[in-house]
Amino acid sequence: MKTIQTDAAPAAIGPYSQAKITGNLLYTSGQIPLVPETMEMVTGSIEAQTEQVIKNLNAVLARAGSSWDKVVKTTVFLTDMAEFGPFNAVYEKLLGGAKPARSTVAVAALPRGAKVEIELIAEV
Repeated sequence: MKTIQTDAAPAAIGPYSQAKITGNLLYTSGQIPLVPETMEMVTGSIEAQTEQVIKNLNAVLARAGSSWDKVVKTTVFLTDMAEFGPFNAVYEKLLGGAKPARSTVAVAALPRGAKVEIELIAEV
């Protein structure tokens, strides 16, 4: 098993890794909209937060030698399902043609007051 770490994504804010590779699969921890350089949250709209989360996941995928076309599954956590439409529009735009399997669930709260968190599994 290999640990993945990149300064281009937020450092872990607890006892976990950004991602792990086992066999030919990458498992990421959930990413929230933290800016890696400052470790500050992107505040504001679900669209702005989703853009930062995808940017963070892009960095982890790149460090692991993977990409969105190799993502098998994402799990999305939203604090408000009323924001599913705006979230989904940004998600679709930023993933290009990639269409991994996905679960989207509503949660009561996320770390640091985030509106969205995404984790993924990808081939490497």
